[in-house]
Amino acid sequence: MSIEKSKTPRIRRSPEASRENILIAAETLLVQQGPQSLRLVDVAKAAGVANATVLHHFGTIDGVQSALMEKMIAELVTGILEMDVPQNPREARGIALKNLFDAFENKGAARLAAWLELTDESRRLRSVKEAVQTIIRQKINQPEIPEDYLEDTILISVILAVGVGLFGPTMAALLDKPSDRARKLAISLLESGFEPR
Repeated sequence: MSIEKSKTPRIRRSPEASRENILIAAETLLVQQGPQSLRLVDVAKAAGVANATVLHHFGTIDGVQSALMEKMIAELVTGILEMDVPQNPREARGIALKNLFDAFENKGAARLAAWLELTDESRRLRSVKEAVQTIIRQKINQPEIPEDYLEDTILISVILAVGVGLFGPTMAALLDKPSDRARKLAISLLESGFEPR
């Protein structure tokens, strides 16, 4: 009796490349099937690795979910920092809001953020405050505007983007509105400005 060897050759990756491979597989599952598909066995299979490899790099599947959200936050910040900003503040705000809403509508980030909140894992997202402060310092860079006001603006913008990403098209359909109605209303509200207290 002989033991048949696997026909799929093992791929040796650096630890960083292995983590990135797992996160890419997890993101693909998230986008295609939603956060409920981010189970250890499914992520490992999609990444072409053993369950133990996922556990070695992330500790738990919760660790994968948190790392994926951190990755999405980092990509959003990088995208905002790299965008060309017009001199007109209103145009600049419009472009930033478009990128923010796109991130939470198109990549499943809103669903993952909600999943992390519902499973009480969102508190593990250590990079959020740093991400907000990086955007304020490096992109907005308007010392005449109080930092608390800018943080509040980002806070409400993200909350609206997550809400639109989760419920916008569904609620619009239930009310016989165009699918992008919630997004347009939210962006219009944010572009008009608000006074936090």
